[in-house]
Amino acid sequence: MNSARGLREWLERLERLHPREIELGLERVGEVWRRLGPAQVPFVTVTVGGTNGKGSVVRLMESVLLAAGRRVGAYTSPHLLRYNERIRIGGTEVPDDALCAAFERVESARGETSLTYFEFGTLAALDLFVRAGVEVAVLEVGLGGRLDAVNLVEPDVAVVTSVDIDHTDWLGETREAIGREKAGIFRAGRPAVCGDPEPPASLLAHARATGARLYRAGAHFRFRETGRDWSWNAGEIQLTGLPRPRLELQNAATALMALACLPERVVVSEEAVRQGLTDTSLPGRFQVIDGEVPVILDVAHNPAAATRLAERLAATDCDGRTLAVVAMLADKDGCGTLGALTDRIDAWFPAGLEGARGAPASRLEDCLSTLGAEVSGGHPHVADALDAALADARPGDRVLVFGSFRTVAEAMERIL
Repeated sequence: MNSARGLREWLERLERLHPREIELGLERVGEVWRRLGPAQVPFVTVTVGGTNGKGSVVRLMESVLLAAGRRVGAYTSPHLLRYNERIRIGGTEVPDDALCAAFERVESARGETSLTYFEFGTLAALDLFVRAGVEVAVLEVGLGGRLDAVNLVEPDVAVVTSVDIDHTDWLGETREAIGREKAGIFRAGRPAVCGDPEPPASLLAHARATGARLYRAGAHFRFRETGRDWSWNAGEIQLTGLPRPRLELQNAATALMALACLPERVVVSEEAVRQGLTDTSLPGRFQVIDGEVPVILDVAHNPAAATRLAERLAATDCDGRTLAVVAMLADKDGCGTLGALTDRIDAWFPAGLEGARGAPASRLEDCLSTLGAEVSGGHPHVADALDAALADARPGDRVLVFGSFRTVAEAMERIL
């Protein structure tokens, strides 16, 4: 059996292992980790939670740490095209054979304990990081924070990028409820970075009650755009003339604050910061595929992310029309997400996503009709909608593809 087929079989098995796709709680995953790994991980840990911007902060921190010569592990989710994207060591995706071996070790350790797909992958990532001897591990929370599998590790630095309305079935329907869950990664006496300039009161209250050392955007660290570059400061630390990363500056500023909070044994120079900012890129975050008609890929999937996407579209030159291909998951706020973009889109090409969580194109058509938007018919698949948008486009136009990681992945498979 070759390793590629072995990985496919493992992933198919993991999808069937647990009766529920999501089941928050640390008891089961913690029990398996106690059998599998050390009582305390031997690396510095940064845990990154939040509604939007988590992947960007992880990638930028990883890039700077690599530029500083550190052996770094990064764990993110979900992936776009390959599961291997989720676990990187030294900036390189873990190969199939190493993933399969880690899955085997988790399987042996779990016994009769049931694990979700995400929990299984989280344990495999931690196991791989321990065995690889990474110095720093940057871990992205999957859902929420307090009860997420990543939270079984005690973070040296905790980060909440933003707090907005999403995953309401699991986290609550208000920013206050969601903020309380996301602040669950904070630890007593340790740095907690909040990239949201207006965090909910529940997050601030939890930081105080926990005894975490909170650093807030706009209060303890700031950034400012200065033409082609930007500046950042936190107290006495001043960095000017910084290269603009291919990510949102708010996320970059949050990542720099988290880097500044690392223990003294993890030295990160200003030179490494500048190099890391230059090197950082992340597929699916306002990723532009050049061509006669450029295609913009963005994983925005909730109203807050769509609002920022609309701002980026407004700030980017386009001589013609903007045509939007959109497909979303059924548990997302489709109407709210589309509504944040209607002023920036000239024609819509909604598509369906297959699977239990996928929303049919008709649901998005109904939202767009209510919003008074021009709809070019619904399409069963993203590839069909993309083909239709490209066929309708003229020189000077651009096509935007957004709505979920799965939407962007299907578009990538079509055009790359």
